[in-house]
Amino acid sequence: MPNILWICADQQRADTISGLGNPHIRTPNLDALLAQSVTFTNAFCQTPICAPSRGSFLTGRYPRETNLKSNAEYIRPTERLIPRILTDQGYDCGLVGKLHLSPCDHHFVEKRIDDGYRVFEWSHDISDNWPGQNQWRNWLQANGVKWPVPPKQNRKLGVWGVPIDPKFTQTAWCSGEAISFIKSHKKEQPWMMSVNIYQPHAPYFPTEEFLKRYDPDKMPSPTYVEGELENKPVFQKTDNLGAYGGHGKSFAEESDHDHRLTKAAYYAMIEQVDVEVGRMMKTLEELDMVDDTIVIYMSDHGDMLGDHGIYEKGPYFYDCLTRVPLIIRWPGKYKAGLKVDALVELIDIAPTLMDATGLTTPAGMQGRSLTPLLTGSSAEHRESVYMEYYDAVAKYDPTPVGTCVRTDRWKLTYWQTLGSGELYDLKNDPGEVKNLWGIAPYKDAQSEMLQRLAGSMIATTDPLGVHVF
Repeated sequence: MPNILWICADQQRADTISGLGNPHIRTPNLDALLAQSVTFTNAFCQTPICAPSRGSFLTGRYPRETNLKSNAEYIRPTERLIPRILTDQGYDCGLVGKLHLSPCDHHFVEKRIDDGYRVFEWSHDISDNWPGQNQWRNWLQANGVKWPVPPKQNRKLGVWGVPIDPKFTQTAWCSGEAISFIKSHKKEQPWMMSVNIYQPHAPYFPTEEFLKRYDPDKMPSPTYVEGELENKPVFQKTDNLGAYGGHGKSFAEESDHDHRLTKAAYYAMIEQVDVEVGRMMKTLEELDMVDDTIVIYMSDHGDMLGDHGIYEKGPYFYDCLTRVPLIIRWPGKYKAGLKVDALVELIDIAPTLMDATGLTTPAGMQGRSLTPLLTGSSAEHRESVYMEYYDAVAKYDPTPVGTCVRTDRWKLTYWQTLGSGELYDLKNDPGEVKNLWGIAPYKDAQSEMLQRLAGSMIATTDPLGVHVF
């Protein structure tokens, strides 16, 4: 059975890798990985919020079926995670960094279900909200290192070059712990390591060393058309003033230089993630584990990064928020250097791993295996992708409850609590600027997409329903 190195960055957009066409960022190790892997250029998360997305791809099930629909909810205790399934088949499974399948704020330390991880080095984020529980913070303390406190003005902007050696970041710690885990195994012992790095999640705090590599004046401004939010849902107008229902980083209150500085910091964090990916890849080579290890690189969702006049994430399904990197390598098994443009969902990863390990896909998994795409035996997969949002951060009035379906040509979202929605023509408006909902010439397209959305909601109903007759 193959080993599995599953690297998940937090909140990384799909358009942030040099080898995929971004000339403003440096990602040499990810670029090298692209050349050895299958890269999915249209991979979409099932919800643009951390906990429900993670619960979804770790089970291969849609958020509403795992009971984990928001950051304030708990995954159902009976859900079967990939590491639990693999552990039952003889794998040794470990995690370093973030899991986030239950509430994690100032008052809650994450509660675990029977997740299958023998090694569990938990570090939810870079804060010190859980004294003694954040293992990265404990490691800093054990090494006599004090994490700096950002000046007040940096906390407001959410951007700061941290004056500390990069080797002490949570990113470097995650890869270091993963490397130690990998080195502890003999070749005959199959393992899976989940490396859940917090970067490039906000706050946008790269180290000073990495931030200096990016000149804000050379960064492109966010993609935003003045007035584009006028005919869009109220949630977006609220978040234009401040993310998370008006409580977070504000696009409206910041200058163009602030926006460019934020992008520079975001790219700087991704470059450091890239460095640590390189360290882990080098370890596999040194241990002669390359051919025996499936490597997955991905993110749980993207970041608005000022596009559409909004930062971070919330109740919207723009591609910049829902389309994520997905790179999968298995030398000799999957096509090296192949780029796949087919629409795929993150819940497709779970049944793919069942195929790769020779296991039968459990009945409850709702994803579709990517194996035919990975081997090059097929170029077709899905006609559309389906996404959900169920009051995931509880900071809006009215409550945002909506579902979305996206094809190659169209994207439609229906907001149940508003009785209206969004329709975008991705062929003629790839930036999703003009909402065509309710506009007469697009009546037929809207009707057809509403039917597709209804069909998607029916098709994604839990296959594990209890039959009493």
